[in-house]
Amino acid sequence: MDLTNPPDIEPAPACSSDSGPAENRLFETPFTIEQPRRQKVPFVFCSPHSGRSYPESFLSAANLDPLTLRRSEDSFVEEIFAGVTKLGAPLIHAHFPRSYIDANREPYELDPAMFADPLPPHVNTRSSRVAGGLGTIARVVAESLEIYRNPLPYAEAERRIRQLYMPFHAALRDLLEQTLHRFGCAILIDCHSMPSIGGPADDDRGTERPGIVLGDRYGTSCSRSITDAAEGILRRMGYAVARNLPYAGGFNTEHYGRPQRHLHALQIEINRAFYMNEARQERNQGMEKLKQDMMSFCAELAAIDWVSTLAPKEDAGR
Repeated sequence: MDLTNPPDIEPAPACSSDSGPAENRLFETPFTIEQPRRQKVPFVFCSPHSGRSYPESFLSAANLDPLTLRRSEDSFVEEIFAGVTKLGAPLIHAHFPRSYIDANREPYELDPAMFADPLPPHVNTRSSRVAGGLGTIARVVAESLEIYRNPLPYAEAERRIRQLYMPFHAALRDLLEQTLHRFGCAILIDCHSMPSIGGPADDDRGTERPGIVLGDRYGTSCSRSITDAAEGILRRMGYAVARNLPYAGGFNTEHYGRPQRHLHALQIEINRAFYMNEARQERNQGMEKLKQDMMSFCAELAAIDWVSTLAPKEDAGR
């Protein structure tokens, strides 16, 4: 297998030169929104980590081969959930890879050691994610493998944030606001996949992981009724399910999950062993069954009358 040109890496459109009307354009299409003909349910599905369009400039600057860079991807997750549009829900998924810029972080979580010049004061340099090398611009992938040969100019981080991160979140926010306006509530399902065994830098290192982990920020990002329903459906389907460990939900779950505003967010992590060869980053024979199972799960979850279930209850004494 040619590791310099692994399967399923999609070449990103070439960046423009530093002159002309398309100056510094990184991607013609940073993300895709798959829309149903008519939105029928108060759900929005998001896959922020399944992008696999790698700019040539990034590959050239990287200290790692493309296959190793892909180990941080939630590979093929947008395929697993592609059928949600048939249920009447939109799906937004990134084209840019997580190792290039991470759409499940604050906009400015950056490690100053990665950059050749000082960072502005508004940058968050002290988060646990930055300390672990996994900020908005990641320093490492997989088992703490350093991505870059040389420090980056801060202007490069700003360019990625403004051209990729900001438009992605503007689109996601619009989807949630439209859903909230239409139904009176909105439920974000943030879709991810996880390595089947905890890595050396993880709290569960060396441990086999459950089939699915649901993250609701320990009950703060969505109504417990949503998490309970999701877990119950998955368990009835035969999946081993855990809550919040090892993943309680990232930035998207925490930031958009505002139950008091009728905005709910639940993260779902799927064990990659179900559907792919993790070493080769290839789909395996389990992919079709998993897609069918996830569509059954989504259909049953979406069939619940969440508009009534999540509606504010009048005081019992009134």
